[in-house]
Order: sequence, then C-alpha cells, then structure tokens
Amino acid sequence: MYQRIGNAAFKKSLDNIIALCEAMGQPQHQFKSIHVAGTNGKGSSSHMLAAVLQEAGYKIGLYTSPHLKSFTERVRVNGQELPQAYLISFVEQHKALFESIKPSFFEMTVALAFKYFAEEQVEVAVIEVGLGGRLDSTNIITPEVSLITNISFDHQSMLGYTIGAIAAEKAGIIKPQVPAVISMRQPEAEEVFIAKAAEVGAPLYFAQDQYTLEVTEGTLQRQVFQVFRHGSLYLQNLELDLAGGYQKYNLPGVLQVLEVLREQKGYTISETAIRNGLAHAKSITGLKGRWQVLQQSPLTICDTGHNEDGIRQILLGLEQLLPKQVHLVFGAVNDKDVTKILQMLPPKYNYYFCQANIPRALPVQELVQKAETVGLTGEAYQTVAEAIAAAKANAAPDEVIFIGGSTFVVAEIDEL
Repeated sequence: MYQRIGNAAFKKSLDNIIALCEAMGQPQHQFKSIHVAGTNGKGSSSHMLAAVLQEAGYKIGLYTSPHLKSFTERVRVNGQELPQAYLISFVEQHKALFESIKPSFFEMTVALAFKYFAEEQVEVAVIEVGLGGRLDSTNIITPEVSLITNISFDHQSMLGYTIGAIAAEKAGIIKPQVPAVISMRQPEAEEVFIAKAAEVGAPLYFAQDQYTLEVTEGTLQRQVFQVFRHGSLYLQNLELDLAGGYQKYNLPGVLQVLEVLREQKGYTISETAIRNGLAHAKSITGLKGRWQVLQQSPLTICDTGHNEDGIRQILLGLEQLLPKQVHLVFGAVNDKDVTKILQMLPPKYNYYFCQANIPRALPVQELVQKAETVGLTGEAYQTVAEAIAAAKANAAPDEVIFIGGSTFVVAEIDEL
C-alpha cells in the first residue's frame, strides 16, 4: 500500500488495472469523466469541479486520494462517501480475481471506484490522478477534458529530477483530440505540454492566458475574487470557501475546464451553479485539510501541503497572519528528502516534531537530527497527538498553531 509503505507499492505498469477492468466489464467506459493531474492543487481543483457540476444538476462521481480519516472518502457520489457495505461486498465478490492478478492496493481502489460509478450511473466522474499521470492506474479513461494544475518537485525518485521530466509524466494524461487545460504557465513545463498536445492532436489551453484574478477579500474561511476573462470583468465578487492563498493558482484551471465543457461539450453550467458550487465546495464535496481552521484561540490551522511548493505557500499564508509566534507541529515521510523543506522553515518558530502512525513515517529522532543540521530546534514527540497537546499547552491565545508537513500528520488530528 503506497499510503503506508511508499515507493515499494508503486506498480509502473497499466497491465493490472486493464486486466481488472476487463474482468469487470470495462466500467471506466460507462460514464463521462474529467481527469485531473498535477503536483499541487489537483485535489482542490477536483473538489471544486465536482461541486460546480453537482450544483449544475449533474450526478457526479468524485475519486480522490489519499484519504484522511476513512478509506470511503476516496469514492463519492454527489458528495456521499462510498457505503461500507458496498466496499465489503466488492472485495468478497472479486477476491479470486485479486488473488490471480495480484494488483496493488491503489489498483484495486481505482477499479472499485470505476465499478461503483458505473453502477451508480453517474453522469460525470471527476478522477484525480494518484501519482504522476502516464502510468497512474486512473489513466485508462478517455475523459471529456484533462486538467493539469501545476508542476513542482515531489516523488522525484519515481517521476524524475527535473521539472521537465515530471511534466512529461503528468502530460501522459493528455489524450488524442481531448481538450487539455493547464492551470499555470511554467517555463520548464509548458514546452513539454505544447509538444505532447501537438503530438496527439489535443486542443491545449493555458488557463492563465484566459483568466486573471484579483483577490478583493480574504479571511481564514473564504476569499472573494474579481475574475477577468480576456481582460474583461467576467465574474464579479466570486466567493470561494477554500481559503488558502494558493487557490488563486487553481481557480483559472477550474474555470477553463468549465468553459470547455459548456462551449465544446454541450454542458449546461449556469453562472449560479459556478457561484454556488465554489462558495460551498467544502460542504458539497466533504473536502478537508486545505488551510482548515480547527479553532480560533489560539488560532489553529492545518494543511496537507507537503512538498517544496506546498510548504512555500503555507509559509506565505502564515506570514500574512502577522503572528506573534507560530507553534509548528511537523512530521514527514521517510521516502522523501525532507532537508530542502526544513531549510525553508523559519528558525524563529517553535517546533514540535512528531511521526505519524504509519510505517512510512520518518522516525522523529531522525527528523530532529535533520532539523538541527539546518539550524532548527524543537522537541520530539512520539505521536501526533502528543505534539499537538504540547503546542496547545505552550501557545498563548493570540499566537498561532500550525499542523502539517505530511498528509498523514493532518489525518491524525482529532478535530478534523
């Protein structure tokens, strides 16, 4: 299981998922889909798209990973998690098939999602890529449109050590004649996408070229944008209930995908659906862990951002709060070079180092040693709960607690 043990669980082939879906009657071809890849932002973008399309009146499937609290979070129909009874019966029914094919945990999960969406007769499924794109198990669909959010360094040992190499893996979801939307222009990545789209005859859209945003209001719970399309005001006072400053990079891609669906694929998506979907995306889809406020005094925030670009955006968000002091609860996984991230963290913060309760967690003593080599000092805690309790005990009411570093640290927050 990749979530638990990391790279060793990753299968660099589509053979297993193809065999599983053939045995199940090709469920991936029984519904329309939108495919979403990217280093950061693919989860938020997937949830935003699902919320708007649901508000537009469509029956929507949503597949995301990893989960925070319960496995059933990964597979939703109109915001409702996969029923546990369906999961149990699916495993029982296909046990012999799994034993013969020996798929990975992720491959089984993707097959489960596709089969459930087919049986539920969803009209559109928003499918988030697990890792990379080209060899990701989700990459056997032919979507209505493909979306790639951004490219930054993460999972380099599997995807490549340059932005161009990582982009080439993400570009693997671009299909012949299927419109492809790129949320951001990035010099090292855009040439890769242009070349791939030309190779397969896919119409290509850089969303930043079409849409520009101005933030007019931002709180810890929501933000408001003026949205310009081709330089003219398009959506005035557009509200989004996802508060992270980084969402301004995701929103153009979401709006461009909706435009493609409406203008090229015949979808009925009103301005009201866009506004309601984005204003209530979290409650419609059940999204958690994105710049989420857990309590007000002391202000306590968590975020699942865990790579260099994700941590950079988190630090910008924390600085904008003008905090008297930040108490940072931090843990990491053992299959990534955490040193670059530790070098980005401010020495002035108070640190509470911990390890999540998964085999893949970086042992906390090792984390402390790495932190000390870059000039960070803090206490070590064997569990996330102990680290959070210590931060709460030390933080004054007018200070800030932040919990993150890894999705799996956030997953262990009781209040989530």
